[in-house]
Amino acid sequence: MKWFFIVNPNAGSRKGTRDWPKILKLIKDSGIPYEAVFSTHRGHAIDLTLHCIKQGFRRIAVVGGDGSLNEVLNGIFSQNDVPKNEILVGMIPVGTGNDWCRMFNIPFDYKKALEILIQGKTFVQDVGTVTHYQKDKPEIRYFMNVAGMGYDALVAKKTNIMKEKGRGGPLVYLYFIFASLFQYNFIEAVIEVDGEFVFKGEIFSMNVGICKYNGGGMMQVPYAIPDDGLLDVTLIKKAPKYVVIQHTRKLYNGTLVNLPMVKTFRGKHIRIRSTGRIYLETDGESLGHTPFTFEIIPLGIRTVVG
Repeated sequence: MKWFFIVNPNAGSRKGTRDWPKILKLIKDSGIPYEAVFSTHRGHAIDLTLHCIKQGFRRIAVVGGDGSLNEVLNGIFSQNDVPKNEILVGMIPVGTGNDWCRMFNIPFDYKKALEILIQGKTFVQDVGTVTHYQKDKPEIRYFMNVAGMGYDALVAKKTNIMKEKGRGGPLVYLYFIFASLFQYNFIEAVIEVDGEFVFKGEIFSMNVGICKYNGGGMMQVPYAIPDDGLLDVTLIKKAPKYVVIQHTRKLYNGTLVNLPMVKTFRGKHIRIRSTGRIYLETDGESLGHTPFTFEIIPLGIRTVVG
C-alpha cells in the first residue's frame, strides 16, 4: 500500500527543509510507493490528513516532530469516513524533541527510521482527549504522548515562539525552564481523578501522559504505559522556585516523582479547575486554558514502532 508522507519543512529549526532531499532519496531508493506533501502553516497537517484519507490513503508517515504527529492524530480523529483503526501512522523524526520516537525506539538516523517504517511492526496505543477553553469556548484536542499544564505550558509556549524564529531545540527548552521561573505565578487548582477529589492547592506544574518522554528527553511521567488504558498524572505542588534548578537532573532520569512536593495519580477521567487561568500544551503544541477534562481512548491508534 502507498504511503502518504506529510513533511513539516519548519520542523527541527527548519531541519525539515534542509534534510528533505536526503530523506526523499532514501524513500526513492527503497522502492516503496509514496506521495509526499509539505505542510505550510500551523494546523495544515490536520487538513492534509483529512485530504489523504478521502483520497484513499490508509498509511500516513510524518516527517517532522511531535507537533506534526499531533496534528495528524487530530486529523484522523476529526473524520468519520474511515474507522480509526484502519489507518496506520509512522514517523521519520526531524523535530526538536522527538519524544514520541524515544518511547518507541525509532532512531533519529533517517535510513534506520525508514527501514522501521518499511518493516511495519505495528503497535496499538491509547489516545488521550482533553477539553480545554479558547477565548471561553470549549475545544477538544487529541494527544498521543504527554500534555503539560502550568509552568510546563509556559516553557512550551516560549520554546514554540523561538521555533517559529528558527531557533528551537532541547537546549532552548532547557534554557526557558530557568529563564521563565521569575515570570511564573502559582495558581490554585482543584483536581479530580475518576470522580474523587485528590488535590486542592497551589500548583507549579502538571503533566498527563500516555507515553513517558517530553521536553526533549525528560521523564515527568516515568511510569506511563501507552497501552494500559490509563492516564498517568504527575503534579508538582507549590515549592520554592530554586528547587526546580536544584533538581533539574531528576526531570531527565524520572526520579522527580520521588520528591516530597510531587504527587502522582493514575486514572481514566481527570478534571482540573482553577481560580485563575492555567494554560495547556499537548505534544508540545500550545493550546487553551482551564477548566480541563481529560479522558482516555483505549487502543485508539495504530502506529509503526521500532
